[in-house]
Amino acid sequence: MASEEPRAKKHKLPREDDEKSATPPKKTPSNLRPNTLFGMGNPLLDISAVVDKDFLDKYALKPNDQILAEDKHKALFDELVKKFKVEYHAGGATQNSIKIAQWMIQEPHKVGTFFGCIGEDKFGEILKQKAEEAHIDAHYYEQSEEPTGTCAACITGYNRSLVANLAAANCYKKDKHLDLEENWKLVEKANVYYIAGFFLTVSLESILKVAKHASENNKLFCLNLSAPFISQFFKDNLMQVLPYVDVLFGNETEAAAFAKELEFETKDIKEIAKKTQALPKVNKERPRTVVFTQGKDETIMALSEKMETFPVIKVDPKDIVDTNGAGDAFVGGFLSELVKEKPLDQCVKAAHYAANVIIQRAGCTFPEKPDFS
Repeated sequence: MASEEPRAKKHKLPREDDEKSATPPKKTPSNLRPNTLFGMGNPLLDISAVVDKDFLDKYALKPNDQILAEDKHKALFDELVKKFKVEYHAGGATQNSIKIAQWMIQEPHKVGTFFGCIGEDKFGEILKQKAEEAHIDAHYYEQSEEPTGTCAACITGYNRSLVANLAAANCYKKDKHLDLEENWKLVEKANVYYIAGFFLTVSLESILKVAKHASENNKLFCLNLSAPFISQFFKDNLMQVLPYVDVLFGNETEAAAFAKELEFETKDIKEIAKKTQALPKVNKERPRTVVFTQGKDETIMALSEKMETFPVIKVDPKDIVDTNGAGDAFVGGFLSELVKEKPLDQCVKAAHYAANVIIQRAGCTFPEKPDFS
C-alpha cells in the first residue's frame, strides 16, 4: 500500500484503519517528542522588498530565480536597503521548512532541530532570537571570520528573485560542529531528516554523514532540488547524495533542469518524476518517493508502483502577497505529517495548506496557530 511507504519500521503508529474514527486527528501522537525532525542548511536573514524592473535589469536578475551572489551583486544589498522599503525575516530554505513544520505541529516544542553556521554579529543574534520564537531547537556553529549570511528577495508582482550571500552559512564545518558528541546525539534522536539542495554547495561530507546514518537505521532522509543551478553546477555532489534520498522534493523548473543534466530526454514532468523515482537507492527496503510541485497546477507524486496527482488549494490572485516562502512552506507542511508517520496523501494535504497560508503573507511568516486537520 502506497501510504505505508514513508513509515519507519521503528516507532510505528497503528494503521489508520485500526484507529477508531472518533480519535481526533489533531492530538499529538505519543511518539512525537523533541528532536524527532532534523534539518541542516544555510541560515540566512532574508531582506525582502518590492523592486522595479530597472533594479532587476541593473543586476541582470531574472524575475523568478534563485542564485548565489557574485561580485557584481555586492552593491545590490546596500542599494536594496537604501532605495526600497525592506522587511527582515529569519530565512534560509531548510530553516524555514523546519520552522513551518514546528508551527504545524505546535506541541511539543522543539520537535525540529536545526544546524547551520552564523556569524558572531547582530544578524546572527536576530536569527537566534527568531529560532527561539519559532520553538525550534537551533544549534548554530558560530564563527567570527564571516558575517551572518543574507538573502535579498527582490519581489516584482507575483515573482521573486532571490540572491543569496552565504557568507557565514558557507563556513559550516563537519569536524567543528556535526561531529561533536553532543550535536551528533541530536542527529541520532531524529527519525526524519531534511536538507535543502542549497547545502550541497557548502558541506557535502556533512550531508553524507547524516544521509548514511538515516539509511543504515531505516530512517527517512529527504532532500530538495532547491534551484536549477544545483543540478547544473553541483550535479556530482547531488548524485553522491541521491542514493540515500527517500523523499525528493522539487518544483517544475528544478525538475526540468535535473532531467536535462541527467539526459532523461523528456520534458514531461510525470515522466521525469517516474525516472527520478527509479534511480539507484541504497536502502532497498524503502522505495523512493518523488514530489514535484507546479505552482498553481497540480502536485505530482511518483511512487514505486504508481503516480498520484493532487490539486492545490485555489487562491484568488489578488490575495497573493508573496510567493517567496511557498516551496519551503510546502516542505514544512509535508514534514509535519511525515514525522507523525501519516499517509503520504495527508502529507501533501498539509503541504498545500501551509503553502496556501504563507503566500498570503509577507515573507515566510505565519499566524499564531494553523487551522489544519
